[in-house]
Amino acid sequence: MSIYGDDYSTTWNQVLDLLEREGQIDSAMKDAYFKDARLYRLNPLKASISVPNKFNLYVLEAEKEKITSALRQITSYSNLEIDLLPEGDLLSVQEPINSEVAEKDAEDNLIPEFRFDNFVEGPSNRESYQAALACATKPQGFLYSPLYIYGDSGLGKTHLLHAIGNFIKEHHPEMRILYLTSDDFITRVVTASRGNKLRELKEDMMGLDVFLLDDVQFLSGGKVTSSETLFNIYNSLQRKKKLIVITSDKKPWEIKDLEDRLVSRLSNGLTCSIDSPEYETALKILKMKLSNRTESIEIEEEVLSYIAKYYSHDVRALEGRLTRLMFYSLQFGNNEKITYDLAMEAFKDDGIADRNEALTIAEIQKTVADYYGISKAQLLSKDKSKSIAVPRSIAIYLCRTHLDVSFSRLGDEFGRRDHTTIMNSCKKIEESLKNDAALSIAIAEIEKQLY
Repeated sequence: MSIYGDDYSTTWNQVLDLLEREGQIDSAMKDAYFKDARLYRLNPLKASISVPNKFNLYVLEAEKEKITSALRQITSYSNLEIDLLPEGDLLSVQEPINSEVAEKDAEDNLIPEFRFDNFVEGPSNRESYQAALACATKPQGFLYSPLYIYGDSGLGKTHLLHAIGNFIKEHHPEMRILYLTSDDFITRVVTASRGNKLRELKEDMMGLDVFLLDDVQFLSGGKVTSSETLFNIYNSLQRKKKLIVITSDKKPWEIKDLEDRLVSRLSNGLTCSIDSPEYETALKILKMKLSNRTESIEIEEEVLSYIAKYYSHDVRALEGRLTRLMFYSLQFGNNEKITYDLAMEAFKDDGIADRNEALTIAEIQKTVADYYGISKAQLLSKDKSKSIAVPRSIAIYLCRTHLDVSFSRLGDEFGRRDHTTIMNSCKKIEESLKNDAALSIAIAEIEKQLY
């Protein structure tokens, strides 16, 4: 279902009322920056909002996550993303799109911007990325269908689904492809049932070559008709050796109140996970996001490193902090370079500094020792065996990275070692991180325990 015409203003006002009611914006901010913006296009995947001037655009960019969340609540479109555009960039704003044209343009529901070439691969997502690419390059003979990708929100599952669809669409234009969120699927089933057209819906979807289903966990909780319909469609596509790719925030058998027979089917193929990006991947994501932005302000490498370390729990958080930084620089910076000090001002309310003050060298030492199953005494000893030396170097690297501590002090804290030895330990880990995926994963897991 899409929203058109006069519903735009009503929906936008509902969003503003929700933001104000929940304390996300105050009435002055609402009147000054939000009220003159206009929602002019809305479908289950994309909302477009026109903004009257550049400054208002920067304000709304800084609040993009809040606006997106409110729009999702109002519309029940769980995978909706928003575009914010200055009025001068709008195309055919004065003419609302009718439902027939929208349905034709969104026949497969794919978002063209989500491609493999702008997905940042790293140890945290490599398995899922490579599986997605494999099924996209050979959709007619993928041996492990269904491909089931699971992980927390904001880690790139939806991006991969669309990347699969867009790759196949480019190389196999004859194939019928359909991307749906579970909410979209439920809406289609409910609408078809009320119109006595459920059979037609099933037959139509059984004719697909590629079925991409996002957030299957929302089919749990007693949605019998929808689950049964999916089960029938799934079985038909599977028998015909068609490609099925499904995402969720959990493994199939961990989804509560999902039909056992559907769980069995979903577990029958290849199951891959996506985790939070580790430091190196987060830094690459930031640089890719930065290259796609219109602002030409230079950002110090130390600032990007800071964001990658402390906001890497999901990709949206990384992009949100980048947007916040750009907005803050526009208001309070010199518009030439974003320095580390300016970034600390912009992020002062995030509580990161307070967490860093609470972290100690002793806590890092204990966490690393526990992770590798050795004692703290072994960690600080003169033992140079690999099983002890590697954890020791990791602990030194983490202390240097997360705490404002000199090499000399670290030498004292790690068995009275020379500061040159400490420097070499840090450099060794930094170099190894460039190519050692296992090391990247280990450090990311230790950092999660620290915070």
